[in-house]
Amino acid sequence: MNYALGFRVKSGRAVTIALAGSSAVPEALMRAVVPLSDPAIGETTQPYHSGFGAAQEDPAVIARLVSIVQRCARRSVDELLNDVRFSGAACRGAVLVVGSVIDPETVGNLHIRAHASEGRLFRTALEDALEANHVRCSIVVEKALAAETAKKLNRADGDIRRVVAGLGRALGGPWRAEEKAAARAAWTLL
Repeated sequence: MNYALGFRVKSGRAVTIALAGSSAVPEALMRAVVPLSDPAIGETTQPYHSGFGAAQEDPAVIARLVSIVQRCARRSVDELLNDVRFSGAACRGAVLVVGSVIDPETVGNLHIRAHASEGRLFRTALEDALEANHVRCSIVVEKALAAETAKKLNRADGDIRRVVAGLGRALGGPWRAEEKAAARAAWTLL
């Protein structure tokens, strides 16, 4: 059995859906939340922030927090890929659904730049951890996900929504926008 992973990357975590089967008949394997930050160190969920609405300006603090995020991502991905449900299976790849791929350096507002930096950090930390485990990755911006899914699967969006809803029923609740996005992403690899 082969499987595909879809991730909806957020600050400090990623919602993950694993699917098996084929593009004609996807099968839900599992849902998980992959920690990308250290819950014992709250600042790792927003390492480029220094309190509410303020950007972190100390490069030593940022470097320390970024290192922790990278370590957490590696550990979490290692644990995910060693899940017993994947025993003897090969991962076809992963698609990371993100809010934006904007270059933080192009953002003038320091607070918004901090958000863009965090988006890039969590995306790249997850991507690096997957690639270290020989899982090829691609990135899709959430706004383009519906069009990408319809194009790759050659199916109408209404049909895709119906199948994704069925995947949610198979896994049980919760089945929010994050899970749906991750499921769509994984499906494109089947």
